[in-house]
Amino acid sequence: MQTFRSPEDFRSGGRKVSMAIGMFDGVHLGHQQLIRQAVADAEQHEGAAVVVTFDRHPNSIVAPGRVPPLIYSEAQKLRAIEGLGADAVVIIPFTPDFSQQPAESFVRLLASRFTPLHSVCVGDSFVFGHRRNGNVSLLQQLGRDLHFVVHGIAAVALDHEVVSSTRIREAIRAGDFNAALQMLGREYALCGRIVRGDELGRKLGFPTANLDVADLLVPPHGVYAAHAYAEGHRHRAVVNIGVRPTLGNDSPQLRVEAHLLDFDGDLYGRDMELTFVEKLRDEQKFSTLEELRGQIARDIAAAREKF
Repeated sequence: MQTFRSPEDFRSGGRKVSMAIGMFDGVHLGHQQLIRQAVADAEQHEGAAVVVTFDRHPNSIVAPGRVPPLIYSEAQKLRAIEGLGADAVVIIPFTPDFSQQPAESFVRLLASRFTPLHSVCVGDSFVFGHRRNGNVSLLQQLGRDLHFVVHGIAAVALDHEVVSSTRIREAIRAGDFNAALQMLGREYALCGRIVRGDELGRKLGFPTANLDVADLLVPPHGVYAAHAYAEGHRHRAVVNIGVRPTLGNDSPQLRVEAHLLDFDGDLYGRDMELTFVEKLRDEQKFSTLEELRGQIARDIAAAREKF
């Protein structure tokens, strides 16, 4: 699958383009319906299946006070889209100027850049353009004028409720990974780049990989038995999510730290993906670092039993 950072960079090579448009955070069951429809259209017409998405949540520009944390990193999103059979992803920078673009102008831009445009797949509640004044009806009207088909795909329901990124976030915040799995269609995973920390874990005898999870949603604070995926390998791990209250920092920062069992190596600068087996305990404050060291050893023993 090819990835482009601007519509101007994409070339269809004369093939008909079938497109799915959306933020696609989590690439959940509803998103999968849209992308599969675009892939099916492309296969039927020997064309290219293209997913158009954005480099950040639109609220980061149009409603900065209401920006939800993301379920997936960009790398996770791209992997999930590729797994559905898309030929290309175009990631449009959602800038202040872009947010001011009228709905009709946006559609005409897509039609001019993705030629020949055969079909567009969106959710039936899809809105777009400045002040969200474009909807599926406008898209269908423009489709008739510009000669492309519009698929307004109905939302997917699970347990009589619509599957949505918002609902998945609520499940993850509650630590309900099974509900998240059902709506995502795959196991929930938290992914981040491994960065250098203060090496407290190493000093305690339990070195950790510290993940950069800025802008991402994280599960409830606590200690988890987990699987860690890095460099094509799966490792058993104990993961701590929290602010490390034992250290008594005046400005505590959220940390996601994974201690890989039976592993000794350097993973700095690599991406790591975590899937959660079971929560072992809540975050706790200990009187001394020695008490913390003893509890970490017990956490590791408890995690080994879970595996």
